[in-house]
Amino acid sequence: MSRFDRYILSQFLTLFGFFALILVSVYWVNRAVSLFDQLIASGQNVSVFLELSVLTLPNVIRLVLPIAVFAGTVYVTNRLSSESELTVMQATGFSPWRLARPVAVFGLICALMLSALTHFLVPASNAELSKRQKEITENVTARLLTDGTFLHPADGVTFYIREITPNGVLKDVFLSDQRTHGRTTSYTASDAYLVQDETGPKLVMVDGLAQLHRHDTDTLMTTTFADFSYDISALIDPSAKPRVSAKHFSSWDILGKVDAVAEVTGESVGGITEELHERFAMPLSTISFALIGFAMLLVGGFSRFGVWRQIIAAFVILIILEAMKNAISDPVRANPDLWPIMYIPSALGFVVAGVLLYISAHPLNWRRRATQ
Repeated sequence: MSRFDRYILSQFLTLFGFFALILVSVYWVNRAVSLFDQLIASGQNVSVFLELSVLTLPNVIRLVLPIAVFAGTVYVTNRLSSESELTVMQATGFSPWRLARPVAVFGLICALMLSALTHFLVPASNAELSKRQKEITENVTARLLTDGTFLHPADGVTFYIREITPNGVLKDVFLSDQRTHGRTTSYTASDAYLVQDETGPKLVMVDGLAQLHRHDTDTLMTTTFADFSYDISALIDPSAKPRVSAKHFSSWDILGKVDAVAEVTGESVGGITEELHERFAMPLSTISFALIGFAMLLVGGFSRFGVWRQIIAAFVILIILEAMKNAISDPVRANPDLWPIMYIPSALGFVVAGVLLYISAHPLNWRRRATQ
């Protein structure tokens, strides 16, 4: 690469890193807040929160990386144009096609990073995240053995323990179950024990009181008991348990094995095919995003009023390409043989970038045609 190419490429990579850091931080903090609330409400400690937060980072980076590429490209191109660096290079004989070479290299580098994420890192992190969430969901002891705190292990269920003795005895237990519509069942006991048997974990309460409140008749029925066994596994919502998905398999594991993956996951062949080709199409779109942002600003040229119109136009083009990508996903899910259309938005993005570069390379001819 020439010195000019290295200089432009370093500018792109620096600003790309800056925008990627900002976007990942904003998006990750937003996700982390809700995750923190869920884990703390379930009695988990901060180390579990940090572990799960780290596992969500690859997917967050995958989502924001194309946006960071576009933002970095537009910012650097605008700065080079406003400081007349691009004008000087064009005056020395550099064509728009030649100027776009470091942009293409920049897009290719980012596409390789995105490919590593989509094909390997994100599936691996999703699989590990699903495994850890399943362990946390099934670990009833970790969810319930927290004294002095009102816990909500499932929707409509409230659990409280005043004290846990060194011998493992739960003192002054309160359990409220509102999952059945129209009634609330509450249990209180002076002592309780967690017991594991063949059918699952049980909460054995001693010297307690059961209260059933019917909402329709507003009646309360109470029953005292010497000992009572409550099925703790019922607190775990089966629909909340993560299951094996195609998102947990690397692209290498899916290639040529779509039917086998569909049998394991229970997902449709079309859905798995769409997921696989989306991983290949997204890096290609990233290259086209960089070229479109650069070419659109190059077409506008220098203006004392700024290039906000070109930036908005480029952004609208990206929105159209993304909308097209979402629109063609459903046909591929319905018919896996239509997988080639997954690459139409990427191909169209390259066509748009080529047209814009052609216009910037022949501005006089284009203006003459526009006035005829």
